[in-house]
Amino acid sequence: MFILLTVAIAPGLALFSYLYLRKQIAKEPSRTLFHAFMYGAIMTFPILFIQHVFEEEHVFSNEFLRNVLFTSSLEEFFKWIIIFILVYKIIDFEDAYDGILYGASVSLGFATVENILYLLSFGLDTAFIRALLPVSSHALFGVVMGYYFGKAKFSTESEKGRWVWIAFLAPFTLHAFYNAILFLYDYWLYLMIPFMLFLWWFGLTRVKYAHTFAMQQFRKKINAKPENPST
Repeated sequence: MFILLTVAIAPGLALFSYLYLRKQIAKEPSRTLFHAFMYGAIMTFPILFIQHVFEEEHVFSNEFLRNVLFTSSLEEFFKWIIIFILVYKIIDFEDAYDGILYGASVSLGFATVENILYLLSFGLDTAFIRALLPVSSHALFGVVMGYYFGKAKFSTESEKGRWVWIAFLAPFTLHAFYNAILFLYDYWLYLMIPFMLFLWWFGLTRVKYAHTFAMQQFRKKINAKPENPST
């Protein structure tokens, strides 16, 4: 059991460590990030419950609609609403890169619990492919969501609403494409490899842009500080 839990948690921890250490200016409080992670972990259970109820009640007769559009929108909406309500307005959200960290924390909380439950059901044989695909993809969906929340946080009032909605629509679109590829049972691998390469490129460029913008904000704050009066 200990080995299984370690294997299930390790991919998410490794991805988050990279994103956390990438930030060169003031680090986020570990307690705040832990709370964001726990929000994501806890939301796994209402998501699974809603999915189970919809499946048992046969709400969607179309399998593609259920597995691709409904699942993607449900999971990304829960992440989005948690970040918007519980994270977006907190005082520790101090620069654009913080959105990356909070988005990744919430997503990896969900992905880690989902990974634990999956490995408990299907064993360690699926651990490697789970680390490469579901865990990393959820992390990158969270990065994209957090990037646009960071854009919203530090944009003008007239632009905030647009970026907040893009913070949902962008990861939802990526997630829907990911699930759609998995739905193509015989050909999914041929499409998944280029899609994951694109997803990594897209996610890491958001990390770069957010980090650059955060450094610019940091320099402006330093330059704006009044000099100490001479005595």
